[in-house]
Amino acid sequence: MTQTQELIGYIAIIIIGIILAQHLNVVVSGSMEPVFYRGDVVLVEKANFLGLNEFNTSDVNVGDIVVYAATWFPEPVIHRVIYKGTTPEGQLYYVTKGDNNPGPDPVVVYPNQIEEKVVTLGGNPGKSPIVIPYVGYITIWIRGIPVSS
Repeated sequence: MTQTQELIGYIAIIIIGIILAQHLNVVVSGSMEPVFYRGDVVLVEKANFLGLNEFNTSDVNVGDIVVYAATWFPEPVIHRVIYKGTTPEGQLYYVTKGDNNPGPDPVVVYPNQIEEKVVTLGGNPGKSPIVIPYVGYITIWIRGIPVSS
């Protein structure tokens, strides 16, 4: 193998690593237990990844787990869609809820707020998300988020 081929191999590994890292999301709360836990990492697809739409935010369904820019919380929230509806004006919205929370999130979510959707085995909502347990604790520690829930 020449040095050029070796360099191209290293560059390819770095690019693949960067792309993979952009498709992982660290769970920082227990709101979705027992589906996944704080410190787990979930595989996600992006609503907009370098200008590419990996899914259409208007095609999200009840049972899907999404990551969205919440108006009621300073960080993105990862919760399940429990209702899909339209306003009297015809605007699509979603009601979301953490599986471990007693009630739905305080504000509805509009498609433009959805940033990511959790990838599930077989692609079916309500099925098992692809989870890497515990690995996210490193990120939680680096970000300075208290470890106790």
